[in-house]
Amino acid sequence: MTASSTSPSIPNPAKDRLLAGEVVLGMNVRIVRSGDIALLAKTTGHDFIFIDMQHSLFTVETVGHIAQVALANGVTPMVRVGSVDDPLTSVLLDNGVTGIVFPDVNDAAEAKRAVDRCRYPPVGRRSVGGGYPMFDYRPTSTADAVPVLDRAVLIACMIETREGLENVEEIAAVGGYDVLHVGSNDLLAALGMPGAFGCPEHLAALDRVLAAAKAHGKIAGVGGDRNLARQVEFIRKGMRFVTTNSEIAFMLAEGTRVTTELRKALAG
Repeated sequence: MTASSTSPSIPNPAKDRLLAGEVVLGMNVRIVRSGDIALLAKTTGHDFIFIDMQHSLFTVETVGHIAQVALANGVTPMVRVGSVDDPLTSVLLDNGVTGIVFPDVNDAAEAKRAVDRCRYPPVGRRSVGGGYPMFDYRPTSTADAVPVLDRAVLIACMIETREGLENVEEIAAVGGYDVLHVGSNDLLAALGMPGAFGCPEHLAALDRVLAAAKAHGKIAGVGGDRNLARQVEFIRKGMRFVTTNSEIAFMLAEGTRVTTELRKALAG
């Protein structure tokens, strides 16, 4: 959205809060196909939505519509794409998405490819488009648009494989991205301990990622582990980009609570 035709701007509340040293919370989005999910995320206290195109059946058109609602509502629309080589990345960024999450980043070369997809030259290799919905389609010169678009993007690289963990210091040293994010589910599966959240190996991996992030000026993040007590501990340790849970889990939890209470009452 723009302040005026001569002074373009694009909001990214989550990035602004991170740059201010704050913690941001994100809701994973897996099945809701309406922009209303951005409104619900805002109402429930989330700073960003984490739209999962890696594991879910979203189309780019649907994601674009959700992103526009999120932008207007003060929630950062982030998308987990398929890989660092996903060709949809630039299309998403040209059409309202202001954050990209790259899964399975295994080494510094892959982290650099992720940056290349999202950032304009000289830092990356993103192609320049035009007619951006983020500017309400107002005519905006390339000279004005490119730096604003570049600043608006929040980029996260996920550590979720043995190789990624072993190379995390080199990955963290790559410039041009913001968040080093631990995907706990896949990382534990890769370590041969699927679902062993909070085990010594899991906590040691988080500590290593935190140290690498701190050493190279990156923001540390974590997802996958939905235990609230551990999430609090992760934040206290220094994790500042945290996914809380999915909209599926939130609906199941409250729906199950209500029906369980009603059936108890009926049985009484």
